[in-house]
Amino acid sequence: MIPSVLPTYNRAPLEFVKGEGSWLVERDGRRFLDLGSGIAVNALGHAHPDLVAALHEQAQKLWHVSNLYTIPQQQRLADLLVQHTFADTVFFTNSGTESCELAVKMARKYWYDQGDSNRVEIITFEGSFHGRSTAAIAAAGSEKMVKGFGPVLGGFTHLPWGDHDALRGAVTDRTAAILIEPVQGEGGIRSLPDQCLKGLRRICDETGALLILDEVQCGMGRTGRLFAHEWAGIAPDIMMVAKGIGGGFPLGAVLASERAASGMTAGTHGSTYGGNPLGCAVGSKVVEVVSAPGFLGQVNARAGALRQKLEALVASRPEVFEEVRGRGLILGLVCKASNTDVVKAGYDNLVITVPAADNVVRLLPPLNITEDEISEALARLDAAAAQVETAASSC
Repeated sequence: MIPSVLPTYNRAPLEFVKGEGSWLVERDGRRFLDLGSGIAVNALGHAHPDLVAALHEQAQKLWHVSNLYTIPQQQRLADLLVQHTFADTVFFTNSGTESCELAVKMARKYWYDQGDSNRVEIITFEGSFHGRSTAAIAAAGSEKMVKGFGPVLGGFTHLPWGDHDALRGAVTDRTAAILIEPVQGEGGIRSLPDQCLKGLRRICDETGALLILDEVQCGMGRTGRLFAHEWAGIAPDIMMVAKGIGGGFPLGAVLASERAASGMTAGTHGSTYGGNPLGCAVGSKVVEVVSAPGFLGQVNARAGALRQKLEALVASRPEVFEEVRGRGLILGLVCKASNTDVVKAGYDNLVITVPAADNVVRLLPPLNITEDEISEALARLDAAAAQVETAASSC
């Protein structure tokens, strides 16, 4: 008999009932150090007092009215994002998947309105993950994502990661946009070098194609800048955002330049819940905290300390780990042992990590993790690695 919750996840046998900062409390009382943050969602940890206060205050006033009316909380968050980013305009969604849907529509509608309705192709890259809707799985294009779901939405060209020659040859007069994650999350914490991101911007400028960045997982301060592309000194035309922007409340957004968004007029897109007062009240507080003077400097300091300790861990456990990848506080441990074995051993040692492709264990701690918590995290990761080593030697 099928369970009442559709079984599309292989869930760990853990049931968390409370969160406090970087910590999760299991129903049996065990305290886990959370280096997953709900897959980069809880950017400020669990139950951050500023977010709790913002949600509580708004919940006492107004929850939902729909986008048929002006929503002051939505306007405030849009203004903050425009102030702190490249964007001229923002559309609010509930998730990264929804942001992908709009980004694809926006790019194609732009060219249609320019009188070039044949310019619909969007270039994407091997190992990408942009969500699980029909457009998002078509954009990723992997067999794992599309198998069994019938005809796949057309108009996507899939290229190998890091193949510059293939990219140059793939851009044609039918190319509407290039879509890429500055740091692949699900794909194994693969960072696009700054010079490559600059190269993509240059190709788009030369050909007129729009540059779409998926910063759903690597955005909102996770790399030590508000958004990852800032390290390269470039700006996209369209950017997908979600996860960390809501700090745990379901919230996403598409940020765009005036040019790229010019085709999205009244009636071309919508969302019942997107940009509701509750979500935007919390999102505004997240942006305020992350963009406050000194916050990102602290993220970089913590990231440096964590990276250094992880490099030492890899050196001390060469039978388990190969290298450290990533930037800021979106890091990956490339494993020699099975990454799922490492994640499960982490559960036994009360530390939460997240598996990814390429046999990688993702580390996505809260941006405000403390130095003491970083030290504790490494002790628990080392204990997990020792457990994996012991299990391997007994086989």
